[in-house]
Amino acid sequence: MAIVLGENQYGKAETRLVRVERDEAEHRLVDLSVSTALSGDLADTHLTGANDKVLATDTQKNTVLAFARDGVGQIESFGLRLAKHYVGRLDSIHRARVEIEQYPWTRLGSHSFTRSGEGTRLARVVFDGEATVEGGIQDLTVLNTTDSEFWGYPRDEYTTLPETKDRILATAVNARWRFATTDVDWSHAYSTARASLLDAFADTYSYSLQQTLFAMGKRVLESVAQIDRIQLSLPNQHHYLTDLSPFGLDNPGVVFHVGDRPYGLIEAEIVREP
Repeated sequence: MAIVLGENQYGKAETRLVRVERDEAEHRLVDLSVSTALSGDLADTHLTGANDKVLATDTQKNTVLAFARDGVGQIESFGLRLAKHYVGRLDSIHRARVEIEQYPWTRLGSHSFTRSGEGTRLARVVFDGEATVEGGIQDLTVLNTTDSEFWGYPRDEYTTLPETKDRILATAVNARWRFATTDVDWSHAYSTARASLLDAFADTYSYSLQQTLFAMGKRVLESVAQIDRIQLSLPNQHHYLTDLSPFGLDNPGVVFHVGDRPYGLIEAEIVREP
């Protein structure tokens, strides 16, 4: 039985980039991590060590930094610029994937900022002659102090979880959505999708985190016509009502112990029917 090379790719992971826009009195800050991955006619470097078809990963990193000199703009557009450049650079490169994380900062003054907790914006661009663009957000932490229940599940000899008609519901939203086209106002699409996630979380009376997840994904698809599917991953950040009776105290739903691990993890994809 022959041993052969399978699918492969290579690239530069997590190039950290900060660009300061200084054209106005109030500076603007763009803080990114950019990862690139290239594939194509690259068997020789694996089989013989020949590197004549390889665009060095250091070159990929330098390209990211050089392209930022003329501005970044929306990260989906920046990813498209980079991916198309890499594929057109060498005949051996047939496909490029660019993944970008944009870290949020809140303004304190004309040139002062603090990192914020509003979630990390995501983009993933794949170009192989045609472009596929995804957007997203991760680590968007949300919590409802009430209007959440969990009951009616099957019980067996290993079930100890008590049913509840009132609980804290908390999660860190990780979402990725795919665009059906590249003719998109990226900024408006992102802000609308993010707002839709938050609004659906806040106004859904929840009987399960699964129900809340579907409501959030459905709201995004209803609000942004160019998005054709969304993947959501919601870790259930458990808050347990603390028993204070050993200390002679009651606990009318005010003191909770936050569980770290293990945690429930709810994941699903919501799509438009063709």
